[in-house]
Amino acid sequence: MLGVKLPHLDQWAAARARHAARYESEFSRRSLGNKIITPTPADDCQHVWNQYTIRVTGGRRDALQKYLAERQIGSAIYYPVPLHLQKCFATLGYREGSLPATERAAREVLSLPVYPELSDSEQDAVVDAIESFCQARTRVPATTAA
Repeated sequence: MLGVKLPHLDQWAAARARHAARYESEFSRRSLGNKIITPTPADDCQHVWNQYTIRVTGGRRDALQKYLAERQIGSAIYYPVPLHLQKCFATLGYREGSLPATERAAREVLSLPVYPELSDSEQDAVVDAIESFCQARTRVPATTAA
């Protein structure tokens, strides 16, 4: 099976890299930087973008995932529990609060579709939905005079 897939790996990685660059461009263009944090690959590395994982600020990650699911847009939380808090590592002695940055990241991360066959229109739907979610959460409700 791997022998069949191996010749395609570079092509698939290039497609995912294009999708990642497009996400970055669209999120930047739409000024969503105060609501989501996009990944920043190291300058000296070639990223294969197996996942495109954003951080959703303001404690809204789960709400965004639900919002996307309601629009039939897939997303994933691959590591909901930080490694140091997993039962299999309990003997190391870490407790909640031991690694606050790691724990915060685990509460904020959400991986978006980035598979090689992702079309521009499918990616537009993802970005549009995230933009809509962010805008809906920043609107100030109108008050009525009594």
